[in-house]
Amino acid sequence: MDVRPEVIGLPKVLLHDHLDGGLRPQTVVELAEQSGYDQLPTTDVAELGTWFRDAADSGSLERYLETFSHTVGVMQTADALRRVASECAQDLAADGVVYAEVRYAPEQHLERDLSLEEVVEAVSAGFREGERLAAEAGHPIRVTALLTAMRHAAKSTEIAELVVRYRDDGVSGFDIAGAEAGFPPTRHLDAFEYLRRENAHFTIHAGEAFGLPSIWEAIQWCGAERLGHGVRIVDDLFVGDRSLGDDDAPGAFESGDVRLGRLAAYVRDTRIPLEMAPSSNIQTGAAKSFAAHPISLLKELRFRVTVNTDNRLMSGTSMSREMQLLLDEAGWSLDDLRWATTNAMKSAFIPFDERLALIDDVIKPGYDAAGARG
Repeated sequence: MDVRPEVIGLPKVLLHDHLDGGLRPQTVVELAEQSGYDQLPTTDVAELGTWFRDAADSGSLERYLETFSHTVGVMQTADALRRVASECAQDLAADGVVYAEVRYAPEQHLERDLSLEEVVEAVSAGFREGERLAAEAGHPIRVTALLTAMRHAAKSTEIAELVVRYRDDGVSGFDIAGAEAGFPPTRHLDAFEYLRRENAHFTIHAGEAFGLPSIWEAIQWCGAERLGHGVRIVDDLFVGDRSLGDDDAPGAFESGDVRLGRLAAYVRDTRIPLEMAPSSNIQTGAAKSFAAHPISLLKELRFRVTVNTDNRLMSGTSMSREMQLLLDEAGWSLDDLRWATTNAMKSAFIPFDERLALIDDVIKPGYDAAGARG
C-alpha cells in the first residue's frame, strides 16, 4: 500500500516494538553470511522479506513466534547487536518516530558467549549511534530500551536487576514476552516485586492470545503499568448480555451501546495504557481486520489507546503504515492520531518533564502543521 508523505511526516511515538522483529532483510542475509548461520530459508533478500511476512501471516501466535529463530540466530555477537540497534533507530526516525521504546530479551543472545551485560551494552551503543546518524540526517529521535524476560524461562529476576543497573544508561523498563497460555505472569512475581521496590517501570504482554485472566493477573497480581496488546479486554465489553469478544467486528458497535465489565472499567478508569498493534493482531488472529479491530471502539470509549508496530519485519509494516491503515480502513482522523500519539508519550517510561517537552515542543507543533485541530 502507498503511505502518504504527510503521514510519514507526522511525529510518532512507539512503545511496543521488538528489536528482533524489525531487522532489514538485507541485514539478516549479511549477518548470516558473516556468522556462518546457515538456517535461513533463502538468501535472496526480496524472497526472504516475503518469507518472513508469509510465515508470520498464519493466524497463530505460536507460528508467528517461530520466525524469530532466524533473526535471533544472527544476533549473537556484539557487532551484530550494535548494527541491528543502530539500523532500528535510523529506520524508525526516517518514518517520523520521535520517541521509541524498543524491547529485546538479553537472554536470547548468549549463544556465542556474550554476557548479559555485554548484550545490553552493545544494544545501547547501537541505539546511540543510530540516534546520532538519524539526527545528522535531519530526523532526530530518542530511543530507550525495554529489557524482556521470556515467560517460559527462569531469568526474569536477573533481567529485572539489569533494568535497575542500566536505567540511567538507556534502559527505561522491563517486560515479559512469549506464549501466554500456560505461562502466566505470576510465574515471575519475584521480578515484579523487585522492580516495584526499586521504583522501576514495567509493562507486561497480556491479553493478546489469552483472555481476561491474563490481563487481570498482569494488573492486579503483578502491578503492570501498561499492557502489551491487551486486545482481549474486548471480552469484558458487552452489548446486552453478549460479550463483544464473541463478535467478529467489535469495532462496528457504537460506544453508547456498550457496557463495560468490572475489569474493563478498571483498566479505563485507572488509565492503564494499551500498547495495540493492529497489523500484528490480525496476523496472530487476535483481530479480523483494521475495520473490525477493537482499537477503534476502545478509542471511542476513551481507553488509553496507543498505536504500535510490534514486529515491523514480520508484519511488513511501519508506524506510518499502521496510521495510514487506521485512516483509510478504520475511519480515523488526524485528530485521532494526535490523541493516540499524545497518549503514548504520556505513557512512556521516561521522566514527566521530558515527556511533556516532547508533547509541547514536537508532537503538538507537528500535528498543528498537518492540520489536526487538537
